[in-house]
Amino acid sequence: MKKYFLSLFASLLITSVFAQTTAKNAYQIRVKIDGFTEKQLFLGYYMGDKQYVMDTALVDAKGEFVFSGPEALKGGMYIVVLPPSNDFFQVLVTDKEQSFFVRTTKDKPGENVKFEGSKENSLFYDYVNYLNAKRPEAEALGKEIAEAKDNQAAKDAAQKKMDKLNEDVEKYQKDYVVKYKGTFAAAIINANINVEPPKTFDNLAEEEKNRQLWLWTRKHFFDNLNLSDNRLLRTPFLFSRLDNYVNKLSVQHPDSISVAIDTVLERLRPADEAFKYYLIHFLNSFAASKFVGMDAVYVHMSEKYYATGQANWANQEQVKKIVDNAKKLKPLLIGKTAPDIVLERNGARTMLSQLKSEYTLLYFWRYDCGHCKESMPAMKKFFEKFKDKGITLVAICVKPAQDQPECLKYIQENGLTGWYNAFDPTGRYYVQYNVETTPQMYILDNKKEIISKQVPADQLEDVMDKIIEMNKKEKENAGNK
Repeated sequence: MKKYFLSLFASLLITSVFAQTTAKNAYQIRVKIDGFTEKQLFLGYYMGDKQYVMDTALVDAKGEFVFSGPEALKGGMYIVVLPPSNDFFQVLVTDKEQSFFVRTTKDKPGENVKFEGSKENSLFYDYVNYLNAKRPEAEALGKEIAEAKDNQAAKDAAQKKMDKLNEDVEKYQKDYVVKYKGTFAAAIINANINVEPPKTFDNLAEEEKNRQLWLWTRKHFFDNLNLSDNRLLRTPFLFSRLDNYVNKLSVQHPDSISVAIDTVLERLRPADEAFKYYLIHFLNSFAASKFVGMDAVYVHMSEKYYATGQANWANQEQVKKIVDNAKKLKPLLIGKTAPDIVLERNGARTMLSQLKSEYTLLYFWRYDCGHCKESMPAMKKFFEKFKDKGITLVAICVKPAQDQPECLKYIQENGLTGWYNAFDPTGRYYVQYNVETTPQMYILDNKKEIISKQVPADQLEDVMDKIIEMNKKEKENAGNK
């Protein structure tokens, strides 16, 4: 069933707007709620995937609540919240319509609102009321289809009615957007109209059909979504739509995600406030990502936007911190050749690059590190299972030369002598591998390229099994060519 009945309109506000704002206040929203006995009311707004309270109004002698302020409200969809139930209703705000008078009821405030003088809200709630009128019919048909079960004739008859209802709703939506083009109400409706793929895809085999649908959806994802409109920043649907494009419709590889983010930001660029919000959002999201390798997205964004001055709202100290952090991370990204370091063991020195092994597990640790101690049992178990599978475990105790005897003592007491235990007498590992915390772990292939990193010790066996299996298949495929 097509989802034409938008959930974001489940509880909506119908407003009235005064012709002009007062000289004192740039915005003024008066609210009268019949049956509501509380003394305060809240005005909030949407931002990202959250809602924030921006104003509080106390009831006056007329029984009204007045939200007002000296600075105009940014365009968007706002919410009026009734304590203590937190029922709410929504209002549209544009640059031209900053003053409202709203009357509704305590019970079902979103269904009983009355307004006058606001073109945007009048248009918007004409649409909402249309959907509300169609919803009972859709629900009844949905129930009829479910209850038909094995009665195919009854199911087909009900589905035919449902298809007709959906066609009517779709036509109403499209006619509405054309008729009221240029209004904020039409922009909201248009952004939530499903873009239908070609019916010719139905003739394809299932796998190819899904592939073509995915490609088509990515190409046409923004057909109805005008990201240059700053007002959409304060709506309840924009965040989920952009998150879906970046984190679901895009291949979850750093390169693909970076391209997806660039696509979104380029479309947002004319909407300066939205561009700023989502640039910061994506940067922070991938800086804190728990998925291995996604720091490459952070590095990409730092180089493309912060290092080039496109984040012109950030102070120089912030920019420098972000850019410097990206410079530290870049040599350690998956696919890069691991920085070469000196390994001293039993008085002899060699370079990491000179070790011959199908896989090298580079493990930075300290004997006085709580997390390292917690990881040791899993690390020992892993080594016993994989030591004969082409793996060299290079364990570097990140202590200065004078503390190395304590490292060796811990190694002997905990039965870690089978590892390639070493230390870097130059101390360069600290900078080259950005070792600010321990433990840290890197999995290298036979060319010393980083193929994974920062894997929790208790997940190391599973990750290594998958790496070995993938490598085996790649060799088999290469041999068959």
